[in-house]
Amino acid sequence: MKHIRIISPSGTINPDFIEGASKRLRSWQYDVSESVHARGQYGRFSGTDAERLSDITAAFSDPDVDIILCARGGYGLQRIIDRVHAQSHLLNPLLTSKTLVGFSDITALHQLCGLNNLPSLHGLMCKHIATMPEECEALQLFRQALNGEQLTYHLPAHPLNRQGKVQGTLIGGNLSVLYGLQGTPYGLNALIDAHPEGCILFIEDIAERHYHIDRMIQNLRLSGVLQRIKGLIVGHFADCEPDPLMPARSIDQTILDAVAHYDYPVMFGFPTGHIDDNRPLWLNAPVLLSVDEYTSTLITPFTDL
Repeated sequence: MKHIRIISPSGTINPDFIEGASKRLRSWQYDVSESVHARGQYGRFSGTDAERLSDITAAFSDPDVDIILCARGGYGLQRIIDRVHAQSHLLNPLLTSKTLVGFSDITALHQLCGLNNLPSLHGLMCKHIATMPEECEALQLFRQALNGEQLTYHLPAHPLNRQGKVQGTLIGGNLSVLYGLQGTPYGLNALIDAHPEGCILFIEDIAERHYHIDRMIQNLRLSGVLQRIKGLIVGHFADCEPDPLMPARSIDQTILDAVAHYDYPVMFGFPTGHIDDNRPLWLNAPVLLSVDEYTSTLITPFTDL
């Protein structure tokens, strides 16, 4: 029986969601434990920086833990990511087969996993695991991903898609977190350097103004990230309203304009991010992206890379 450790490395969480998630995961035949400060509160955080760091370290150090499930995102990891990095031997794939799970602020930990070539799962956290109906497709796909199954997505064409077929290592996550890590040892260029086979970038976000999304995308362009990737997957930008004063009248068009000079495939509207239909993606793992006139296909992970 695989062992899931629930940690809260960022924001504080309603303990009922941890309770409900634990109950469901046990019904799926997982052994479940919690970190010391998983239900804690220190202002907006689940614990002090030192407490949250100790929970992360303990989870990665415990030989009995197979999956590290982050209870929620919020904010907090950027305060301690360098201290986690100082212990990055814990993320060495030659020494551990642990899978980190989460999204949003957890993007910072996904970046660290990528720098250490350790695959991680962009997927549901405690609130949705606890509250979604059992038959919900996103929940069932999440269960398959936890079981290590390959996922194949076929999506209808989006009017802004750009066609092409590429293989590469999928990187990325929440755009605001990625933007906040730019210019640090944990930024996207460092991750691209760590993967000479080439990278496909995935982005999503929530509650950002259109012009600020443009600012973040332009940062990725000016820093060379958008030039260096092999493909782009655009998830949901939840609660991000288009600005009628922007030259590009939609957020997707703003993103497409920023990559206009590159010829790699672009998939828009992938169902993941801060939405109920948050479908899992393997980050820091090989994927196949194929975009044609009628269908977009993503295979994650793609083991023939």
